[in-house]
Amino acid sequence: MSTAGWAVTDSWTMTRRELAHWARQPVQLVVGLAFPVMLLLMFGYLIGGGAGVAGDYREYLVPGMFALTMAFGLDATMVAVTQDLNKGVVDRFRAMPMTDGAVLVGRSAADMLQSAVSLLVLVGVGAAVGWRWHGSFGAFLGAIGLLLLLRFAMLWLGIHLAMVAGRPELVAAVQILVWPIGFLSNAFATPESMPGWLGATVEWNPMSATATATRDLFGNAGGGAGTSWAAEHALLLAVVWPVAIVAVFFPLAVRRFRALSK
Repeated sequence: MSTAGWAVTDSWTMTRRELAHWARQPVQLVVGLAFPVMLLLMFGYLIGGGAGVAGDYREYLVPGMFALTMAFGLDATMVAVTQDLNKGVVDRFRAMPMTDGAVLVGRSAADMLQSAVSLLVLVGVGAAVGWRWHGSFGAFLGAIGLLLLLRFAMLWLGIHLAMVAGRPELVAAVQILVWPIGFLSNAFATPESMPGWLGATVEWNPMSATATATRDLFGNAGGGAGTSWAAEHALLLAVVWPVAIVAVFFPLAVRRFRALSK
């Protein structure tokens, strides 16, 4: 078998290992699915918002919540990576004829599967509270693809930060570095309703680009799309930002994993 074939086989073995953890720890999976639903209901019905949004706020909020969900909830993966390193699990794997990085790829594949399930659950909840998409089915799939691409990028950023932290108890500290991407965004209000400097910062946020692009694809622009270059080219940025993040942090994560697991 070729090197690429062994890499795929080893990564699939590690993916099955992570999926087996779901069967033994179903509470963690349920909590991961319930948290974004609670956020959607909280911001949609309890807190409110929508400064600068024209029309039904739900059509603006729900795609923003989709993007926010893809950017957050990395802690389980980050903790799992550090636990494997600290408990000697990786040392046992290294004693086997296994491709370097297969542990990380398997963990990321399991996370992506859970993220896809979480996104589908959130789509269903959004529809239940009155959100609708108005574009074609192809545009709908394109929006889902952009959201999962953002998740993939944030995942590798999170994995790298987890290994920088080194220990599970320090994961929460480094995870704070991801928060600005989620909260300094257009998930809840339009950049036009913010102070000029803050609105400009928000428009260039990778998560804002994905949120704006998915609103356009869903037909949910809601009057808050903006007229800046970043807003008008949100679809381009929604692809370029995640690809750039993966291009930087995937090799950094694999290189650090190799160094820590020696």
